[in-house]
Amino acid sequence: MMMRGLRTFHIAGAVSGIGSMLLWCILIFFNPYTDTVNADAARNTFLMLFLPGVIALISLFGPWKPLMLIAFLWSVLPSLYLVGTPGIFALFGVTSAGYLIAYLLMKGMGRDSSAREGFVPNQGRRW
Repeated sequence: MMMRGLRTFHIAGAVSGIGSMLLWCILIFFNPYTDTVNADAARNTFLMLFLPGVIALISLFGPWKPLMLIAFLWSVLPSLYLVGTPGIFALFGVTSAGYLIAYLLMKGMGRDSSAREGFVPNQGRRW
């Protein structure tokens, strides 16, 4: 059962944001390819992969929806780099695409809401 007010962009954005944060934890703390935690790599990937997930979650419930687009633009380059790697970390590309999809759905919801409520736009008449 869906909660009242829960929309498709909430689901896409939340799954992408939480997924990105979980993938970052796996990358840093449970990485099967390395046995040590590099502080520089942890800091850089935190800034480029984890924080956009946090910003995406904030944009879902905050008043400023373009934060989702900022999260996408912020994370797209490191995500594209990781898409080219074998293994689970290629899923960062999916989370980055999820930010874009959620933003486009948010933008579409704002534009189409008047049409769903039966509003007929002014068709050449002057008021």
